[in-house]
Amino acid sequence: MVTSIIRRLIQALFVIVAMTIIVFIGVNVIGNPVDILINPDANQAERALVIAHYGLDQPLWKQYLLFLQGLLHGDFGNSFVYGRPALGLILERLPATLELAITALVIALLFGLPLGLYAGLYPNRISSKLIMSGSILGFSLPTFWVGLMLIMVFSVELGWLPTNGRGPTRELLGAQWSFLTGDGIRHLLLPAFNLALFKTSLILRLTRAGVQEVLPQDYVKFARAKGLRERRIISVHVLKNLMIPVVTIIGLEFGSLIAFSVVTESIFAWPGMGKLIIDSINLLDRPVIVAYLMMMVLLFVVLNFIIDICYTLLDPRVRLEGKA
Repeated sequence: MVTSIIRRLIQALFVIVAMTIIVFIGVNVIGNPVDILINPDANQAERALVIAHYGLDQPLWKQYLLFLQGLLHGDFGNSFVYGRPALGLILERLPATLELAITALVIALLFGLPLGLYAGLYPNRISSKLIMSGSILGFSLPTFWVGLMLIMVFSVELGWLPTNGRGPTRELLGAQWSFLTGDGIRHLLLPAFNLALFKTSLILRLTRAGVQEVLPQDYVKFARAKGLRERRIISVHVLKNLMIPVVTIIGLEFGSLIAFSVVTESIFAWPGMGKLIIDSINLLDRPVIVAYLMMMVLLFVVLNFIIDICYTLLDPRVRLEGKA
């Protein structure tokens, strides 16, 4: 198992190095930030000073080496727009996005797993068919439209929940969190539910498919033949074996919740990383864009590594294959 972990760490390192090249080159070909940062009426000397100040006059390979040097020290450079360290700007917005993503994932698990398990165990019931039909809606409805409808119903018509913002926060572990206050939770519910809708449908359908695949297996039939209670069969034999694909989806979808919550954050004016990256793209703020993308690369690499470790804990065959 140790050898397998070391091998995966080396693979992850190669992935990160490759992604630094792709991200750096990709960001540098989307446009010239000088056209936005400098007044159009500025003369050539003023333009040259600004270009030299930001290091944009250096060859691309030298800019990349400087970028790698800063990356090793956790320095992505200063934002062109805010004049502050790009990584600091990202980390300021990270708690808001992280809070939203975790809440959405919890909602998806609380609804998706039991509903998918029920639909898989009793596929012929009318309630199960209604659940599966509802999951199709969760896949089909656009996120922005669902968000607008949630605001119209629960905020405008009923007046139960606020329309936007994060609400009051409290400090915990050096960061501000809205789930620690009652009004903050009210601000969190709508965007979290909007973000969780697609993930709930995905987990629900995956769980149902896993149950349908596991139930006909011989070890389940043998457990029933031994007279084990149905609850134990489901909790030990069924759930444990269907959790491997579910764990994969949960890990990857958690990363996507953080990386791609831009639409939800924009609709509900949630002050997370999504809104910051949209503004940075519009203003060609390269340091912030690069810092955000590299954080997302690191996030997905770490999540995949954790998923691999979970495989070895859930399925002994993975450990045996690693030894072989």
